[in-house]
Amino acid sequence: MKKILVVDDAITMRQLVAATLKAAGYEVVDARDGVDALKKLEVGGRFNLIISDVNMPNMDGITFLKEVKANMKHKFTPVIMLTTESQASIKE
Repeated sequence: MKKILVVDDAITMRQLVAATLKAAGYEVVDARDGVDALKKLEVGGRFNLIISDVNMPNMDGITFLKEVKANMKHKFTPVIMLTTESQASIKE
């Protein structure tokens, strides 16, 4: 079974994404911010995909992404960034 890490500080967003993915047959692990996600990456083994929010407390999505890509174990794991931001400059 494919394993996906969902990272978002909003519990409702984590639950929505996780429920959708679980219904499609994926194993889902969730984390509340980048710090929590890095811990779960280390103990959770390999993930097939990471879905991360951009704006989070403690460690934002961009910093988290840099940390993931600097780690040889997770360097090639695909990452999808999600945001509710509407400004084009923030999305870029």
